[in-house]
Amino acid sequence: MRKNKTTVKSLYKNSIKYIKESKNYILAIVIIFFISAIIGLIIPIPEEIAFKIIEALKELLKQIKGKNTFQIIKFILFNNTKTSLFGLITGIFLGIIPILLTITNGYLLGFVSLISIQNGGILSLWKILPHGIFELPAIFISLGMGLRIGATIFQENIKENLTKNIKESLKTFILIIIPLLITAAIIEGFLISLV
Repeated sequence: MRKNKTTVKSLYKNSIKYIKESKNYILAIVIIFFISAIIGLIIPIPEEIAFKIIEALKELLKQIKGKNTFQIIKFILFNNTKTSLFGLITGIFLGIIPILLTITNGYLLGFVSLISIQNGGILSLWKILPHGIFELPAIFISLGMGLRIGATIFQENIKENLTKNIKESLKTFILIIIPLLITAAIIEGFLISLV
């Protein structure tokens, strides 16, 4: 019994270490995300595109409508896990997809923030903040690891490094990302239920 505890602990420590080793990739994702969010916040887009984004957001809200708190949590967890894992795994294609996902999500956050400010003033942004406390770090880490996997192509011993990065990333996803996403889904689910 003691041995299993030590193994889980060492796996967890290795995952934390891997995140620290991936900090430059994660930082690159964070910078791209916030630049995209600022663009979404300050640069106007054609009405037709804005309309399509709003319609997509309304469609997302329709899928949540009528669900109880547990169903909302499950829905959010499934979507966030799917996006994070997709961003991590598709990093193998030179890290292009994690970067595109980062730009898209950052821009959407900026756009939604702009709509919130227009409808409820700058203080309305505080309503959005709790939704991202655990979700954003989880997504940043996932996409950062995806970017690291993609960057392997430019390193020596490609096959060995690629295998190592995929294994470490998947372990980290299970031990660190999923618990963060579960926490995020619970917080978001309860906040949405209260509205």
